[in-house]
Amino acid sequence: MAGDINEGSVPSYYREVHQAICSRTDERVPISVFRRVLSRTSLSITVQNQITEHVNNSDGFLSKVSLYKGLALIALAQQGKPPSPKLLENFIQEFPKPQLGEPKELQSLKMQSVQESPLILSVTLAELLKKDTVKVDLIPEKKGLFLKHVEYQVTSERFTVSVYRRYSDFDVFHELLLQRYAYRAVPALPPKRALKGVLTSMSEREFIEGRRRALGRFLNLVARHPVFSEDELVKTFLTFSGSDVQPKLRDACKKLGDEFMTCKYATQAKDYLPADIQSQFSSSRELIRNIHNSFQKLRDRAERMAERSKENATDLLMFGKELSCLGSDESPVPVLASCKSPWAALRHSVKGLSVEFSLLSERAAQQGRREEDDVVEKLNLFLDLLQSYRDLCERHEKGVLHEHQRALQKYSVMKRQMLSATVQPKEQVSVEQLESRIVQQENAIQVMELRNYFSLFCLHQESQLIFTYLPITSLILGAFVDSQVLGHKDMGEVWQDLHSKLTSLFGDGNGRSPPLSPK
Repeated sequence: MAGDINEGSVPSYYREVHQAICSRTDERVPISVFRRVLSRTSLSITVQNQITEHVNNSDGFLSKVSLYKGLALIALAQQGKPPSPKLLENFIQEFPKPQLGEPKELQSLKMQSVQESPLILSVTLAELLKKDTVKVDLIPEKKGLFLKHVEYQVTSERFTVSVYRRYSDFDVFHELLLQRYAYRAVPALPPKRALKGVLTSMSEREFIEGRRRALGRFLNLVARHPVFSEDELVKTFLTFSGSDVQPKLRDACKKLGDEFMTCKYATQAKDYLPADIQSQFSSSRELIRNIHNSFQKLRDRAERMAERSKENATDLLMFGKELSCLGSDESPVPVLASCKSPWAALRHSVKGLSVEFSLLSERAAQQGRREEDDVVEKLNLFLDLLQSYRDLCERHEKGVLHEHQRALQKYSVMKRQMLSATVQPKEQVSVEQLESRIVQQENAIQVMELRNYFSLFCLHQESQLIFTYLPITSLILGAFVDSQVLGHKDMGEVWQDLHSKLTSLFGDGNGRSPPLSPK
């Protein structure tokens, strides 16, 4: 493997660290212990995740050599270098020593309980995907005496129940989620109606199907979110079978309040934040923006490929129909003096070829559906998550930060008025009122500051959530490759049957087809 290192080339400090954090019966190191080692460094969460990704063997443990590799990457990252395994290749000098303290001080890391800093999201993509799978199906009947509307059947695997929801129910649920979790990445809802001019390029049925898919993605992202998934609002939406679900949701939200009021870490968020939280936020935001742009382009290409498969299916079907039409022509063939035409005997065979082209059309349509369901839909799911993160960043800057700055400006004006009142004697009542307002404003600013830190706390966790979802790239690529392999295999089998059939119909006595043009 590229970037592997020789055990004999590492400093003795590496061996001492290994001895300190491995167990007596197993020289491997649990990945959770290695994460605790990383947390002792001053490296950003992004860099820590990159190092873990380079050394993790996905079985939950690091070998001795993998640990040495991780320690070398930590040391290089502490020197300001990107933690890439390529840096370890052909490394002539002795590997640098990471700044982790005395090895004996690390012994307590393997004894720590699993409970870590509440800022850290200790969850994998597999664990998120297992939380729940929510299916949204369209109910074919349109209810309502005067105004027709679309209704959906929502089925949760986690709660093993199906409920019926209208778009307005989704709308209220989304609104309440934003109220309760203003500092979290709440996915957006698809529009209720097609935007002006959209229906000129798609049918109403296509729009409704696209909205159904988007609602399914929304619910799956919410039901798998490490925080949302445990909320009473989500459980109510997925399980309450009564017709008055909207009042039920509003009542639940009133009882719960927003996350800042219910989270036990809200007022202590500042204590858990790293010193360079602002720079980490900026770098994470920029990286995620670039990832979002790249995935949008991948999705657009995948959509075009799925559309081409569907168009290919239509063309193949029409090609077969034209062959059938050609072979069905019973017009008499004129007897020409110069030659004897074989057309009368062959046209029935030509008609029979439409069966293979119909089957080819069916296989191409299946290919298009696979590309749409397995590839495009997964790309759209991740894009919805990325967009919700970008929306959250805007809410943080335009909401919390803006309100905090406005409160500080108001406080500054009050202080100047108070200073003026002190210099120029005024009525005692007005001075006392001003003092009271200043105290109220100070309290408001204190709450604003706490909310600002809690917003950064949540943003940090949502950034981790994005990076936790990033391995979905391998699932998407795997689905893409599998769909192409299966599609080409299925199509190839039919083309081969068609080739054999053509050879028997039009070949010469030796089974060879005559040339279509002179050589």
